[in-house]
Amino acid sequence: MISKQLPKIWYGGDYNPEQWDKDVWDDDVRMFKLAGIDVATLNVFSWALNQPDETTYDFSGLDAHINRLYDNGIYTCLATSTGAHPAWMARKYPDVLRVDFQGRKRAFGGRHNSCPNSPTYRKYSERMADKLGERYKNHPGVLIWHVSNEYGGYCYCENCASAFREWLKKKYGSLTRLNKTWNTRFWGHTFYDWEEIVPPNALSEEGEGNVSAFQGISLDYRIFQSESLLECYKIEYNALKKHTPDVPITTNLMGTYPELDYFKWGKEMDVVSWDSYPGIDTPVSLTAMNHDLMRGLRSGQPFMLMEQTPSQQNWQPYNALKRPGVMRLWSYQAIAHGADTIMFFQLRRSIGACEKYHGAVIEHVGHEHTRVFRETAELGKELENLSDRLLDARVNAKVAIVFDWENRWAINLSSGPSVSLDYVDEVHKYYKALYDRNIPIDLIGVDDDLNQYDIVIAPVLYMVKSGYADKLKAFVKNGGTFITTYFSGIVNEHDLVTVGGYPGELRDLLGIWVEEIDALDPKHANEIVVAGDWGRLSGRYECRLLFDIIHSEGAEVLAHYGSDFYANTPVVTSNSFGNGQAIYVGSSAEQRFVTDLVASLCDQKQINPLLNTPDGVEVTERVKGDQTYLFILNHNSSPTNFQIGKKKLNLLTGQMVNGEVTIAPRDVMILK
Repeated sequence: MISKQLPKIWYGGDYNPEQWDKDVWDDDVRMFKLAGIDVATLNVFSWALNQPDETTYDFSGLDAHINRLYDNGIYTCLATSTGAHPAWMARKYPDVLRVDFQGRKRAFGGRHNSCPNSPTYRKYSERMADKLGERYKNHPGVLIWHVSNEYGGYCYCENCASAFREWLKKKYGSLTRLNKTWNTRFWGHTFYDWEEIVPPNALSEEGEGNVSAFQGISLDYRIFQSESLLECYKIEYNALKKHTPDVPITTNLMGTYPELDYFKWGKEMDVVSWDSYPGIDTPVSLTAMNHDLMRGLRSGQPFMLMEQTPSQQNWQPYNALKRPGVMRLWSYQAIAHGADTIMFFQLRRSIGACEKYHGAVIEHVGHEHTRVFRETAELGKELENLSDRLLDARVNAKVAIVFDWENRWAINLSSGPSVSLDYVDEVHKYYKALYDRNIPIDLIGVDDDLNQYDIVIAPVLYMVKSGYADKLKAFVKNGGTFITTYFSGIVNEHDLVTVGGYPGELRDLLGIWVEEIDALDPKHANEIVVAGDWGRLSGRYECRLLFDIIHSEGAEVLAHYGSDFYANTPVVTSNSFGNGQAIYVGSSAEQRFVTDLVASLCDQKQINPLLNTPDGVEVTERVKGDQTYLFILNHNSSPTNFQIGKKKLNLLTGQMVNGEVTIAPRDVMILK
């Protein structure tokens, strides 16, 4: 449970009363109460209002907003406002301004515009957090602290260059070690003085895009920038904890956002929160994967859905509306995967600037007689009726998928073998195979324990960090099933190739040797030809992108290539290792193959679907003590029938159901 002050699923969202005249504030509160909203996120971008100059702090307006809400039974998620620095700070202290990838110094404007290594930014952001903590430490209406907002973006200024050099000194100790680790004899890059090292950007190692000429420095710079921004968060976190040790602290993350290593961030957050903004065509399985990834950042602890739109986003190419019922459906999808809050951006729609066309609970018309408000109010009533039943309920999974940001960075920075290799897409392919079968999944990092799982999948495990191969071997030896794919086991954590044959440290675990890797335009396909039947695998499947030319070193060959000069050579293998098995898929297989492979392995391990349902009907489960709650979500635009077996209580209707049931289009059941 996030807070004992409000023991239910929190319902609310971002509220910016400072953007409005006071004559609408009381009406806002009236409509919030109609909608069942009990939490408002305040002060996200109010730094300039709260601190008009270096020495003046004025929280009187914020006091009034917090008090007015609390007097009406609405609590506050209180942000620190440090996501955008004030104009006076940029003018007087230009060190707060970032330098972009092209080497250009930014002017004031936008947001996420502060250098994370600026002494000025760190001083004033810490001071702001300290003053807020001191002022509101005893306010009964403050439920949780929200530090900054959607951290992201890199900086390449002199502050960062200097801090990077100090970071490297601590990491490597000496230039001798750094030169060896970065392989600087390549292209004459040997460094003789720390001051010779410059950030890798468009002016140095990274040229026109994300691919780097020198992956060692580029990988380290991403780790450094992620940790620099995390340090900014921790500075504010510590300032707040000093005053409010029992009030939880979070910041809103962004799913598979590419620039920050969220597994490191999750360890520093009291509760993970994130902002979910799928488009009209985003696969619902990808949204589910993002929820599971956020849940995995703190070892399965429930998370906060901090932002979603009640209707439409302003920043997508086409601002499609959420169709009737979809907001409710996607809200329950978040809860089904571990969310203990449902929050929106925004509660009242802005009238100016870039977010005036972003949806809101209260639209520009200014009253409650809209479809969006009606749907919001109906969901609010349901969440009120659910009370605290679902709070802190967990998702129990026997299958885990490994997701690693440093591995992703290294793949993206690599000059070859294919510009079309997308790490998130490959992870999602294996996730979808389980999702479509209604099998619970954990998304885990490389530091997480494997012992609770029967199957661990690590698609495109290009980077094998120190000790991780031994961890995987111990898991398989003890009876686990491990699956990995092409372009795995290639490099260590410094992006240096592990010599002695691919897949490097995984070679004996997988029982194979990869001699060559063929890379073709995705329009060219080969075939995976299964030798007989293996579980649900049978016949021929397409594969594309990369094609490992494999020699078995004891592994059983499950399938071979159908064409090209490596026709009839292995493409899928299974190796017995201790009491378990390690599967290798040597090419980017079509979804149908991945689905059949994963189903075969789940059959072997007797990992069964929660329910068998038609396509488009998602099922997941949360467990609390001896109670289980089965979530059934119909993503189809038509009614669907399925069997649920013995009698269960539908918490949303109060009715008992059993046998064959029909679920309405875009409807939800929660069965106890």
